[in-house]
Amino acid sequence: MTIEGDYLGMSLRIAALDQENLAYFRHCALHDYHLQRCTACQLLRYPPTTGCPWCGHPEAVWTRVEGRGTVHTYAEVHHAIQPGFKDHLPYLILIVELDAQQGRPGALDGLRIAGNLATPDGDLAPPQLVVRVGIGSRVRMVFKDVAAGLAIPLWILDEAATSPSPIWRYPEP
Repeated sequence: MTIEGDYLGMSLRIAALDQENLAYFRHCALHDYHLQRCTACQLLRYPPTTGCPWCGHPEAVWTRVEGRGTVHTYAEVHHAIQPGFKDHLPYLILIVELDAQQGRPGALDGLRIAGNLATPDGDLAPPQLVVRVGIGSRVRMVFKDVAAGLAIPLWILDEAATSPSPIWRYPEP
């Protein structure tokens, strides 16, 4: 079954044939984060795919993963290409390295998940929160319901975790 929804004016559609992404977003819709774990090498992978990027094995099982991690890098958007994002400028797109599977299979590898910085209720973060987040910030996952059976994983600042002080941010122009 195809899943369709709308997020800030953008149409979202996951086709019925896209079994890996349908399964991924079904877990997100339950606000329960899961990734595929290869049944051969036991490594987790993201994004969802039909084969392990590490060993090539085609079989995997969905495994619950804690949605906590560290900002690996980010982009601060000041010019919204999508009209629905215009009222939320500036906003952050984060690449977060999950705590799960750090440094495996190699020292420079990790599970890195993209998502917007949000408030706990899933709205895009306001400017006063945007300036508090940078490389090294500790974040945790929340979900924004956008349609029946479809929720988007987003990131919020993890106030309970210790982040470096000061965090590293790109210099302001």
